[in-house]
Amino acid sequence: MKIEHFAINVEEPEKMADWYIEHVGLEAVSRKEKAPFTSFLADDSGDVMLEIYKNPPDNIPDYHQMDPLNLHLAFVSDDPDSDKKRLVNAGAALVSEDHLEDGSHIVMLKDPWGISIQLCKRGVPMLKPGDHSH
Repeated sequence: MKIEHFAINVEEPEKMADWYIEHVGLEAVSRKEKAPFTSFLADDSGDVMLEIYKNPPDNIPDYHQMDPLNLHLAFVSDDPDSDKKRLVNAGAALVSEDHLEDGSHIVMLKDPWGISIQLCKRGVPMLKPGDHSH
């Protein structure tokens, strides 16, 4: 089986969708302008989507208090330093940065809504070629 999308319940789905489109490079496949304001955002491969919405509104986790190891979105990054700077300038917060022995460079951020974002430049790529476009 193949992952189609990962869904997440958030406080401001419209603003969050705009932020991920503008700053992370996701593309809107579908957006609803009425509650629950669902957006499906595709990555640059066009194979995986992030679904964000506000439903139910009284059951949104406190992402700001959540440890990034409990939940994070991991993106392949060809240049984690540049992506980190760009996202921090756009309102993300740096949580950690690691250079691993295998040559990997991993950056953990929190987006403005507290969702953890991991930028991954692997020393040895984990995805097959063609799974991520540059």
